[in-house]
Amino acid sequence: MKLIYWPSMSSNNSNETDNPSNEENDPWARARKVLEDKKAIAERAKAVITGEPLPPSIKEIADAADEKEGEGKKVNRQTVSYLSRRFEEVGLNPNKRHGQNFLVDLNLIQMIAKSADLGKNDVVLEIGTGMGSLTGMLAQKAAHVITVEIDGYLYQMASEELEAFDNIEMLKQDALKNKNQFDDRVIDAIKKALAADSSRVFKLAANLPYNVATPIIANLLRSEVIPATMSVTIQKELADRITAKPGSKDYGSLSVWVQSMADPELVRVMPPHVFWPRPKVDSAILKIVHRPEKAAAVPDIDFFYAFVRAMFFHRRKFMRSVAVAAFKGQLSKPQVDEVLAEAGLREDARTEQLSVEELQSLCELFRQKLVEVTGEQNPRLANQGN
Repeated sequence: MKLIYWPSMSSNNSNETDNPSNEENDPWARARKVLEDKKAIAERAKAVITGEPLPPSIKEIADAADEKEGEGKKVNRQTVSYLSRRFEEVGLNPNKRHGQNFLVDLNLIQMIAKSADLGKNDVVLEIGTGMGSLTGMLAQKAAHVITVEIDGYLYQMASEELEAFDNIEMLKQDALKNKNQFDDRVIDAIKKALAADSSRVFKLAANLPYNVATPIIANLLRSEVIPATMSVTIQKELADRITAKPGSKDYGSLSVWVQSMADPELVRVMPPHVFWPRPKVDSAILKIVHRPEKAAAVPDIDFFYAFVRAMFFHRRKFMRSVAVAAFKGQLSKPQVDEVLAEAGLREDARTEQLSVEELQSLCELFRQKLVEVTGEQNPRLANQGN
């Protein structure tokens, strides 16, 4: 066992050869690194002189505060060895089809929860309960946690891990009805939890299964209940696409859609070794803050969503060709040319070169042209990208 020795503070016993600037040989310097608080260092030094019991360290104080905040409710520390043993006990392996990669770095789990900016009156949705490590942390901070797990075996194991909490609502189902829509039961659970108190705020915090991360983020931004913030773990590649700028290789329909509704921010890149099993790619914590004023600038959100997907369906083609295909059967080629000319765009322009604001303006011009041609006040795009 490695010990830290506290030198005598008596001037009679001082050693003039001690070099306080040498951290390797100076126990005081090592102590400062451990405690990271000048006041705590002074209190502990005083206790050494007087012979009084040592005051608690910063870590001990923080642990006590966390326990008090959670009223003693904790989830087992989910290390690789712990998860391996739990899965071995039930004769299972992580399901690749469901994108099961468990985050085993406690600091990063805490970072997800912290970036969600949770308050005591928040309603939190988690998709992919896993073994409940993040779930329990969210439940200590929020009023109500709705967590969705599609895997029946994981649902049962997580239920055992989380049985001490009374503010967690577990749903054993798929969060999505289809790739374009959330399941009604999930939305109803959120609405019910929000209705319990008019001051409640809805947020998403999750280590998202990689195979459903895109539809979850995209569809939540157009659902009946839009989270004020999303704090999620996703593939680094997907985070790059969401935060991409016009003209970059990652810029696409998802970039435009998310940035039209919210402000995305890359919080942290995570290497494969912080997960079990290890994925083959880097991951990232992404924070998305919904901006209602941005959404208000889009007259018809559903039309814009379909328009963006259609315009990026063939991202490398000239915009005129893409627009003609998107509005086939609704607008003639001359009518498409009229819209592009009104927008001040050349026929050889490409969608990937346009900014979010330019695409919003172009979308509204096409929508107005459809209203003019069809007489419909709420026209729909017939040929959407898939």
